Amino acid sequence: MRIRYCLAALALVGGAGLTTLSTPAATAAAPAAACSDIDVVAARGTFEPGSLGAIVGDPVFSALQRKLTGKSLSSYKVNYPADLSLTSAAQGNSDLVNHVRSQANSCPNQRFVLVGYSQGANVVDNSIGISSAGAVVGSPIVATIPAALAPKVAAVLLFGNPIRAIGKSVTGTYQSRTIDFCAKGDPICENGGGDVLAHLGYTANAGAAADFAAGKV
Repeated sequence: MRIRYCLAALALVGGAGLTTLSTPAATAAAPAAACSDIDVVAARGTFEPGSLGAIVGDPVFSALQRKLTGKSLSSYKVNYPADLSLTSAAQGNSDLVNHVRSQANSCPNQRFVLVGYSQGANVVDNSIGISSAGAVVGSPIVATIPAALAPKVAAVLLFGNPIRAIGKSVTGTYQSRTIDFCAKGDPICENGGGDVLAHLGYTANAGAAADFAAGKV
């Protein structure tokens, strides 16, 4: 419960300081293209504002635009509550998988970069078959990206991933395509971490995440 209250506090702190943390939405997230080369699918953190997520999604999308100049990019904001309800992450899990299925059917040459921050990392974890049940704002898996579509996922970019605090990580099919940032002291992803503000600092990792994704595309 202490960490759930921490997440609510982070929403207030983030709301007060997002003008210095975020990239303006108009430049961060492009309207979804029918069949871009790369579709960036972003699951925001709990209560996180922004087009794709002001702390992570928007800065990462902007960094990818700068890095992948030879590719066309589209973006998709996972449609889910991103609140403290027990079914929030499960709703995001279902929506993300449905989106990937639909896009893969409509755009067979399109590839995906999955981005998840905080609760959004739980959403991505579940969608690639790593259960977030037992983690803060986690849930059991309700859907997974079909194995036949796994090669279309170029990279998985995770930030403040709650499953790390319970000793789990991404293994198996997606392990080599995943980078998972956990700031020192972040209580959401580090067991025993006590630096609440560390959970708000992942904008600084946007460039490194884009570099990693570029190496996988």
